[in-house]
Amino acid sequence: MTIEMIPFNDLGRNTAAIRGHIDAAISNVVSSGWYVLGPEHNAFEVELARYVGSLHCIAVGNGTDALQIALSALGVVAGDMVLTAANAGGYTSTAARSVGAIPVYADVDEDSLLLTVDTLRAAITLLPTLPKAVVVTHLFGAAAEVQAIVTWAHGLGILVVEDCAQSLGAFAGSSRAGSVGDIATTSFYPTKNLGALGDGGAIFTSNDDLAARARQLRQYGWESKYKTVVDGGRNSRLDELQAAILRVKLPLLDAWNERRRVIHFQYELAASDTVRFVNSSSPAFVAHLAVIRVQDRARAQEILEAHGVRTDVHYPIADHQQPVAEDSTVSLPVTEVAAEQILSLPLFPELSDAEVARVVAALMEI
Repeated sequence: MTIEMIPFNDLGRNTAAIRGHIDAAISNVVSSGWYVLGPEHNAFEVELARYVGSLHCIAVGNGTDALQIALSALGVVAGDMVLTAANAGGYTSTAARSVGAIPVYADVDEDSLLLTVDTLRAAITLLPTLPKAVVVTHLFGAAAEVQAIVTWAHGLGILVVEDCAQSLGAFAGSSRAGSVGDIATTSFYPTKNLGALGDGGAIFTSNDDLAARARQLRQYGWESKYKTVVDGGRNSRLDELQAAILRVKLPLLDAWNERRRVIHFQYELAASDTVRFVNSSSPAFVAHLAVIRVQDRARAQEILEAHGVRTDVHYPIADHQQPVAEDSTVSLPVTEVAAEQILSLPLFPELSDAEVARVVAALMEI
């Protein structure tokens, strides 16, 4: 008998549940005749800024562009160092290199796998000069201790970028992730907690000057139409269709995040000395990913597969161990060990209770 597999993610279920609203939003955009930087885009920027708790939201073409533009808006230029974690998929490293900067890495906390003041402080003692900026990734949906990081970094004259691609809606203390650093970014890649039906991204800041510069950089460096005043601009705009779709989804985000937490908590009940969860359900965690640590990942994958459970690894290769890494001599022990042990389980709001129970059963067998 062939067992029905539980997908790692199923974006079709999310779309099906709100298909009528999405179809209506798309139809309205098509009928409007306005497809770029129009009323849907402008309204979405206002609504998302209000949700995050930031004065400004600048919507762009994708999350990597958001990181690149954010770094440029802060004045990061060729030769500057950008300090970040090496366990978050390489997106910050790519963005830093794209502006000519040098990505350098701090190890992460043993328990949370996030950057902390302690891990950052240890990293800068090994650098020849201070980095221009620190990029703090709220990884797996868990908010890092960004308030403490900002206080520490600003004391040294270092700027702070928050990467909220996996954490939209999480609370860092009493503030939403994305509203604490000098500038913040997110992605609307379809698998994100707030996902478009294509690519998209956004930048957040409460600094008027940074917001103005980011808006110029996303559209050719223009001050006004056809008047270029900032070097390094690009064409990176969230189109009206994606903005309209995201406006449909944004009011549902908190409920989706809560469902994710409920599922994650059910998984947590199966935790043991053999299966350790990186995170636990709380307002600081929007459960983007359910990540376990196991000594024998291959065996755990076999058991989960036998129960019909698809898995993935986020992420199997640390940035400093990538073939393009500038300095292969960097040692990040916590990051390196975790990359061999982590395993991501299915976690999306539309998982059924029966599917969740099957994942729990597999975890208990491990």
